[in-house]
Amino acid sequence: MKILLIEDEPSLLASMQRFLENEGNIVSSASTFQQALEKVNDYDYDCVVVDITLPDGNGLAIIQDLKKRNKSVGIIIVSAKNSLDDRLTGLDLGADDYLTKPFHLAELNARIKSVLRRRLFDGKTKITFDVISISPENQQVNIHDEIVELTAKEYELLLFFISNKNRILSKSIIAEHLWGDSMDLADSHDFIYTHIKNLRKKLIEKGCPDYVKTRYGAGYIFTEKP
Repeated sequence: MKILLIEDEPSLLASMQRFLENEGNIVSSASTFQQALEKVNDYDYDCVVVDITLPDGNGLAIIQDLKKRNKSVGIIIVSAKNSLDDRLTGLDLGADDYLTKPFHLAELNARIKSVLRRRLFDGKTKITFDVISISPENQQVNIHDEIVELTAKEYELLLFFISNKNRILSKSIIAEHLWGDSMDLADSHDFIYTHIKNLRKKLIEKGCPDYVKTRYGAGYIFTEKP
Protein backbone atom coordinates (compact mmCIF):
# COMPACT_ATOMS: atom_id res chain seq x y z
CA MET A 1 0.00 0.00 0.00
CA LYS A 2 1.03 3.61 -0.52
CA ILE A 3 1.46 5.45 2.78
CA LEU A 4 2.43 9.01 3.71
CA LEU A 5 3.98 9.58 7.14
CA ILE A 6 3.77 13.12 8.54
CA GLU A 7 6.02 13.31 11.60
CA ASP A 8 8.58 15.87 12.82
CA GLU A 9 10.58 13.59 15.14
CA PRO A 10 13.42 12.31 12.88
CA SER A 11 14.12 9.07 14.77
CA LEU A 12 10.45 8.10 15.01
CA LEU A 13 9.85 8.98 11.35
CA ALA A 14 12.82 6.88 10.24
CA SER A 15 11.80 3.87 12.34
CA MET A 16 8.17 4.02 11.13
CA GLN A 17 9.25 4.30 7.51
CA ARG A 18 11.74 1.45 7.79
CA PHE A 19 9.24 -0.84 9.54
CA LEU A 20 6.41 -0.17 7.08
CA GLU A 21 8.67 -0.53 4.04
CA ASN A 22 9.85 -3.89 5.39
CA GLU A 23 6.18 -4.85 5.46
CA GLY A 24 6.06 -4.27 1.69
CA ASN A 25 4.53 -0.80 1.60
CA ILE A 26 5.50 2.19 -0.52
CA VAL A 27 6.22 4.86 2.08
CA SER A 28 6.75 8.61 1.60
CA SER A 29 7.42 11.06 4.39
CA ALA A 30 7.12 14.72 5.37
CA SER A 31 8.51 16.38 8.50
CA THR A 32 6.84 19.79 8.20
CA PHE A 33 3.34 21.08 7.61
CA GLN A 34 4.32 22.67 4.30
CA GLN A 35 6.00 19.50 2.99
CA ALA A 36 2.95 17.47 3.98
CA LEU A 37 0.54 19.89 2.31
CA GLU A 38 2.51 19.73 -0.95
CA LYS A 39 2.61 15.92 -0.93
CA VAL A 40 -1.09 15.39 -0.23
CA ASN A 41 -1.89 17.85 -3.01
CA ASP A 42 0.53 16.32 -5.54
CA TYR A 43 0.00 12.60 -4.88
CA ASP A 44 -2.68 10.12 -3.86
CA TYR A 45 -2.16 7.75 -0.92
CA ASP A 46 -3.99 4.76 0.54
CA CYS A 47 -3.28 5.93 4.09
CA VAL A 48 -1.88 9.10 5.69
CA VAL A 49 -0.44 8.94 9.22
CA VAL A 50 -0.55 12.47 10.67
CA ASP A 51 1.17 13.94 13.72
CA ILE A 52 -1.01 16.71 15.17
CA THR A 53 1.87 18.91 16.36
CA LEU A 54 4.16 20.06 13.55
CA PRO A 55 6.79 22.85 13.72
CA ASP A 56 5.00 25.07 11.21
CA GLY A 57 1.36 24.11 11.52
CA ASN A 58 -1.31 21.79 12.89
CA GLY A 59 -1.76 18.28 11.49
CA LEU A 60 -5.52 18.62 11.88
CA ALA A 61 -5.43 21.19 9.06
CA ILE A 62 -3.96 18.49 6.78
CA ILE A 63 -7.01 16.35 7.49
CA GLN A 64 -9.30 19.28 6.72
CA ASP A 65 -7.50 19.82 3.40
CA LEU A 66 -7.82 16.12 2.45
CA LYS A 67 -11.53 16.12 3.21
CA LYS A 68 -12.11 19.43 1.41
CA ARG A 69 -10.56 17.92 -1.71
CA ASN A 70 -12.67 14.74 -1.29
CA LYS A 71 -9.55 12.58 -1.23
CA SER A 72 -10.48 8.97 -0.55
CA VAL A 73 -7.72 8.05 1.88
CA GLY A 74 -7.41 6.36 5.25
CA ILE A 75 -6.25 8.75 7.98
CA ILE A 76 -4.60 7.86 11.30
CA ILE A 77 -3.67 10.56 13.81
CA VAL A 78 -0.61 10.08 16.02
CA SER A 79 0.07 12.50 18.86
CA ALA A 80 1.77 12.78 22.21
CA LYS A 81 -1.37 14.50 23.47
CA ASN A 82 -3.62 11.97 25.15
CA SER A 83 -6.50 14.43 25.07
CA LEU A 84 -10.12 13.50 24.52
CA ASP A 85 -10.68 16.87 22.81
CA ASP A 86 -7.89 16.19 20.27
CA ARG A 87 -9.19 12.70 19.65
CA LEU A 88 -12.76 13.87 19.09
CA THR A 89 -11.70 16.82 16.91
CA GLY A 90 -9.62 14.55 14.68
CA LEU A 91 -12.36 11.96 14.34
CA ASP A 92 -14.98 14.64 13.70
CA LEU A 93 -12.82 15.99 10.88
CA GLY A 94 -12.83 12.56 9.27
CA ALA A 95 -9.84 10.65 10.66
CA ASP A 96 -10.32 6.88 10.88
CA ASP A 97 -8.20 6.18 13.96
CA TYR A 98 -6.10 7.80 16.70
CA LEU A 99 -2.86 6.49 18.19
CA THR A 100 -1.17 8.02 21.24
CA LYS A 101 2.63 8.16 21.53
CA PRO A 102 4.53 6.13 22.46
CA PHE A 103 3.21 3.17 20.48
CA HIS A 104 4.55 -0.10 19.11
CA LEU A 105 5.27 -0.11 15.38
CA ALA A 106 3.44 -3.42 15.04
CA GLU A 107 0.32 -1.75 16.44
CA LEU A 108 0.60 1.10 13.94
CA ASN A 109 0.94 -1.46 11.15
CA ALA A 110 -2.13 -3.34 12.37
CA ARG A 111 -4.15 -0.10 12.58
CA ILE A 112 -3.14 0.82 9.00
CA LYS A 113 -4.19 -2.60 7.71
CA SER A 114 -7.50 -2.32 9.53
CA VAL A 115 -8.21 1.15 8.12
CA LEU A 116 -7.39 0.00 4.59
CA ARG A 117 -9.60 -3.07 4.89
CA ARG A 118 -12.50 -0.89 6.02
CA ARG A 119 -11.99 1.72 3.31
CA LEU A 120 -11.11 -0.46 0.34
CA PHE A 121 -12.74 -3.81 1.08
CA ASP A 122 -15.59 -3.16 3.56
CA GLY A 123 -13.58 -4.55 6.48
CA LYS A 124 -13.19 -8.02 4.99
CA THR A 125 -10.25 -10.08 6.24
CA LYS A 126 -10.23 -12.00 2.95
CA ILE A 127 -10.52 -10.29 -0.44
CA THR A 128 -12.09 -12.17 -3.34
CA PHE A 129 -12.48 -11.46 -7.02
CA ASP A 130 -14.07 -14.35 -8.91
CA VAL A 131 -11.53 -17.22 -8.56
CA ILE A 132 -8.88 -15.04 -6.85
CA SER A 133 -8.67 -15.01 -3.05
CA ILE A 134 -6.27 -12.73 -1.13
CA SER A 135 -5.37 -12.76 2.56
CA PRO A 136 -3.93 -9.28 3.30
CA GLU A 137 -2.56 -10.28 6.71
CA ASN A 138 0.05 -12.59 5.17
CA GLN A 139 -0.17 -11.25 1.59
CA GLN A 140 -1.11 -14.69 0.28
CA VAL A 141 -2.85 -15.05 -3.08
CA ASN A 142 -4.77 -18.19 -4.01
CA ILE A 143 -6.47 -19.30 -7.22
CA HIS A 144 -8.67 -22.39 -6.93
CA ASP A 145 -7.10 -22.93 -3.46
CA GLU A 146 -3.60 -23.04 -4.99
CA ILE A 147 -1.02 -20.47 -3.84
CA VAL A 148 0.28 -18.03 -6.45
CA GLU A 149 3.85 -16.82 -5.85
CA LEU A 150 4.03 -13.10 -6.61
CA THR A 151 6.73 -10.51 -6.12
CA ALA A 152 5.99 -7.56 -3.80
CA LYS A 153 5.28 -5.29 -6.78
CA GLU A 154 3.06 -7.88 -8.48
CA TYR A 155 1.08 -8.30 -5.24
CA GLU A 156 0.60 -4.54 -4.88
CA LEU A 157 -0.39 -4.32 -8.54
CA LEU A 158 -3.00 -7.07 -8.14
CA LEU A 159 -4.44 -5.46 -5.01
CA PHE A 160 -4.54 -2.07 -6.75
CA PHE A 161 -6.32 -3.58 -9.75
CA ILE A 162 -8.93 -5.34 -7.59
CA SER A 163 -9.58 -2.26 -5.43
CA ASN A 164 -10.16 -0.35 -8.69
CA LYS A 165 -11.94 -3.07 -10.65
CA ASN A 166 -13.86 -2.01 -13.75
CA ARG A 167 -12.00 1.33 -13.83
CA ILE A 168 -9.49 2.35 -16.48
CA LEU A 169 -6.12 3.04 -14.86
CA SER A 170 -3.48 4.98 -16.76
CA LYS A 171 0.18 3.95 -16.68
CA SER A 172 0.98 7.13 -14.76
CA ILE A 173 -1.54 6.31 -12.01
CA ILE A 174 -0.21 2.75 -11.74
CA ALA A 175 3.41 3.98 -11.62
CA GLU A 176 2.59 6.52 -8.91
CA HIS A 177 0.89 3.86 -6.80
CA LEU A 178 3.73 1.35 -7.10
CA TRP A 179 6.68 3.72 -6.77
CA GLY A 180 5.35 6.73 -4.88
CA ASP A 181 7.32 9.96 -5.16
CA SER A 182 10.23 8.21 -6.90
CA MET A 183 8.10 7.63 -10.00
CA ASP A 184 9.26 11.08 -11.14
CA LEU A 185 12.74 9.64 -11.65
CA ALA A 186 11.52 7.22 -14.30
CA ASP A 187 11.77 8.33 -17.93
CA SER A 188 9.70 5.44 -19.27
CA HIS A 189 6.69 3.37 -18.25
CA ASP A 190 8.04 0.21 -19.88
CA PHE A 191 8.54 -1.28 -16.41
CA ILE A 192 4.77 -1.07 -15.85
CA TYR A 193 4.19 -3.22 -18.93
CA THR A 194 6.74 -5.75 -17.63
CA HIS A 195 5.07 -6.07 -14.21
CA ILE A 196 1.61 -6.37 -15.77
CA LYS A 197 2.83 -8.99 -18.25
CA ASN A 198 4.42 -11.06 -15.46
CA LEU A 199 1.34 -10.79 -13.22
CA ARG A 200 -0.93 -11.78 -16.09
CA LYS A 201 1.22 -14.80 -16.92
CA LYS A 202 1.30 -16.08 -13.33
CA LEU A 203 -2.47 -15.74 -12.91
CA ILE A 204 -3.28 -17.43 -16.20
CA GLU A 205 -0.85 -20.28 -15.51
CA LYS A 206 -2.86 -21.09 -12.36
CA GLY A 207 -6.09 -21.31 -14.37
CA CYS A 208 -7.26 -17.75 -13.88
CA PRO A 209 -9.14 -15.94 -16.69
CA ASP A 210 -7.31 -12.96 -18.17
CA TYR A 211 -8.91 -10.10 -16.28
CA VAL A 212 -6.37 -7.47 -17.36
CA LYS A 213 -7.63 -5.72 -20.48
CA THR A 214 -5.62 -3.16 -22.41
CA ARG A 215 -7.37 0.02 -23.42
CA TYR A 216 -5.04 1.42 -26.06
CA GLY A 217 -4.19 5.06 -25.47
CA ALA A 218 -5.87 5.01 -22.06
CA GLY A 219 -4.30 2.30 -19.88
CA TYR A 220 -5.56 -0.93 -18.32
CA ILE A 221 -8.78 -2.19 -16.76
CA PHE A 222 -9.22 -5.18 -14.44
CA THR A 223 -12.60 -6.73 -15.18
CA GLU A 224 -14.54 -9.95 -15.72
CA LYS A 225 -16.21 -8.36 -18.73
CA PRO A 226 -14.84 -8.96 -22.24
